[in-house]
Amino acid sequence: MATIQAEFTSDCLKRTVNFNAVLPTDPMFPGAFRAPLKTAYLLHGFSGSADDWFTRHALGNISLMNNLAIILPSAENHFYVDDMQCDDFYGEFIGRELVEFTRRMLPLSDKCEDTIIGGISMGGYGALRNGMKYNDVFGHVIGISAAIILKEIVAGTYRPSLPGLQRGFYESVFGDFNTALERDVDVFWLAKKLKDEGTEFPNMYFACGSNDKLVYENRRFHEHLAKLGVPHVFEEGPGTHDELFFEPHLKKGLARIDLNRLPEMPNPFWVD
Repeated sequence: MATIQAEFTSDCLKRTVNFNAVLPTDPMFPGAFRAPLKTAYLLHGFSGSADDWFTRHALGNISLMNNLAIILPSAENHFYVDDMQCDDFYGEFIGRELVEFTRRMLPLSDKCEDTIIGGISMGGYGALRNGMKYNDVFGHVIGISAAIILKEIVAGTYRPSLPGLQRGFYESVFGDFNTALERDVDVFWLAKKLKDEGTEFPNMYFACGSNDKLVYENRRFHEHLAKLGVPHVFEEGPGTHDELFFEPHLKKGLARIDLNRLPEMPNPFWVD
C-alpha cells in the first residue's frame, strides 16, 4: 500500500485542512494500481482525526484486498453538518469539495457507484446524513455505531459520557433546536424528504452493538426506513461502542459492495 498525507485550502471551511489517503499499490508492481480506483471516504468519530484510522483499522489490507482508495479527512467535532452561523460548511466539504479535490489529485473513479462514504460514531451519523444528502455523489453508505442523537438532544434527555458536551455545544453544531427535526440535520426528516421526492437512495448499510447506548435510535432509524420502503441493511449484534465492533462491521459493510469489479478501460496505471 501507499499512504499520503495532504493538505489544501478549503473554500467551504476557509482554512487549510488535511486528510490522509491509503492507496492499494501492488507489492509486485510498486507504484501501480488498477485505476480508476473505487474510493471510500471514511469519517472519524468525536474527538478524532484523520490519524485515528491508521491505528484502529487494518486499512492497508482493506485497501489492497479490495483495490480501494481510502480517503480519511479531519473534520473536528462538528458532526459533518453545515454551521450556517459560523459559515463553516462541513457537510458541503465532505459531500462535494473533498471528493472533487481528491478526484483531481488521484486516479479515482468519478462514478457514483464507485464512491463510498462510511464512518464510525459521529462519523457514522455523518455518513448516513451526507450519503443521503449527496446521493448523486455517493452510491454506498456505511454507518457503524452511528451517533443518531438529535431527537434525544432536542428533548433534553441525552446524557453523553464525555464531559463538556452540553446543550449549548449541540446548538452551535445543529442550529436552532426549534427547527432541528425539520431540517436535513435530522436523518429521519431527510430520508422522508428524499422518499417523497422520489429520489434514489444509495446502497445503505448500518450496524450497532446491542450494548451500545446508540442502538435504540439506530433501531428506530431502521424501522423508519422500513416503513418508507427504503432498501437497506441494518445489523445489530453483540458489542458496545468500541473498535472491537467497529472494524469487523466496517469490513462487513464493504463486503456487500462489488469492489473487485475491474475498471471498464485500462489507463497508464493499469496492472493485469
